Amino acid sequence: MPLKDRMPDPATPPGSRTKARVTAIPGDGIGPEVMRATRQVLDAAGARLEWEEALAGAEAFRRGIASGAPRETLDSIERNGVALKGPLETPVGYGETSANVALRKTFEMYGNIRPVRELPGIRTPFSGRGIDFVVVRENVEDLYAGIEYMQTPGVALGLKLITEPGCERIVGLAAALAAAEGRRKVTVATKANIMKLTEGMLKRVGERVLMEHPALQHEHMIVDNCAHQMVIRPEQFDVVVMTNMNGDILSDLAAGLVGGLGVAPSANLGDRVAMFEAVHGSAPQIAGKGLANPTALLLSSLMMLRHIGDFATARRVEHALYVTLEEGRELTGDIAREGPGASTGAFVDRVIANLGRESALVPAREYRPIALRQWPQVTWSRAVASREMAGVDVFIETDQDPETIGGSLAAMAEGSAFTLTAIGSRGAQVWPATGGHSFLVDQFRARFLFRTPPEGDATTAITDLLQRIGREYRWMHLETLQRFDGVAGYSVA
Repeated sequence: MPLKDRMPDPATPPGSRTKARVTAIPGDGIGPEVMRATRQVLDAAGARLEWEEALAGAEAFRRGIASGAPRETLDSIERNGVALKGPLETPVGYGETSANVALRKTFEMYGNIRPVRELPGIRTPFSGRGIDFVVVRENVEDLYAGIEYMQTPGVALGLKLITEPGCERIVGLAAALAAAEGRRKVTVATKANIMKLTEGMLKRVGERVLMEHPALQHEHMIVDNCAHQMVIRPEQFDVVVMTNMNGDILSDLAAGLVGGLGVAPSANLGDRVAMFEAVHGSAPQIAGKGLANPTALLLSSLMMLRHIGDFATARRVEHALYVTLEEGRELTGDIAREGPGASTGAFVDRVIANLGRESALVPAREYRPIALRQWPQVTWSRAVASREMAGVDVFIETDQDPETIGGSLAAMAEGSAFTLTAIGSRGAQVWPATGGHSFLVDQFRARFLFRTPPEGDATTAITDLLQRIGREYRWMHLETLQRFDGVAGYSVA
């Protein structure tokens, strides 16, 4: 059943709604404590939820489950479509990947949403600035696709994978989020000035998508300047959308503006599944001591309530939390204004006692459902009118100097379909020499261009070239150089 068909009607009185089933993953360290605290507050507020507890994280790794998420946990999330998750750890010596990443990829939760809002009573160097924006991070592509190779014993290669539909989905989510929350501007932050094909794709696609939303202002900003601007003038932002790694880094920076990861909520959204989680760590040093602050997971649960359509309960809990923070009473040690702070239980009791009260300090924000485009389950492809093969880049391993390599490879190409045009090392051209100084390592990229345009995929010609090279050099990687509709699909040397 599609998720939207499981959402309660916001106009229906809460007491008459059927319960929404939610997979609860307590997690590791302080995870079970903050999950228990969050559930206590939601239950006291009258949230119509039915919890299905599931395991992921350290215990799963210790059981030999490489992904950190057992099959029964995945089945629960698939069945319910909504999950609330505490912090997970990846123990050293167990497992091959992060359980968090595994869950996002398994269910194609492509959009990570990180609200950044000044909270009453939590003092930071930025207090009083009215910070209120959202970081939207692409969640499954980029370097986090995890495609890495050791090309030589001392040279590692990671592939930065950016796709057009991935960019379209994440910018579409940013626009839909802005509309749902009454926001007015979307900033697309990229490193397109350097990575013109990968980061440039988000810039180009983002501009195209946002042109379809004339009610929204939109701008492009170089991502390092975006980091700078977040610190010197954070109030200028409304919604900021980025690729995976940039979004990972800057969302943590943004959280630091308003109090840190201990009060930072997040959501992971896909077409079929949504997972809401605290982004802080498992804090094993205080686990079991009753000192944990559940604010981050509690705020994440409010995002979950809005996702399933229970806006009234979300507002009720949100304002109870705001009032508690304003009062400054019974706050946990990490946010207490003085003294050692209160226990987790005392903090929860105070929030529950404040249910029904409204904060006078926090401006009201009306939320509506996020209207997401549902993507069809087909293999995406882009049709082009023309496709031309220009040549190949061949990566080789050798400790020879560039002049020797250039002479050898040029001679090998004689009589083939190719001519050697350039050799690069770590992104800099080293043959033919251009002047300057480059530190050399034993991995070189040799660019061969076709003497005359080939017909078809040129497999025979490429195989012949590789056989010639392989007689003297170890080659480990090849990229074809193609033009699509006359536009080069590769970076210049």
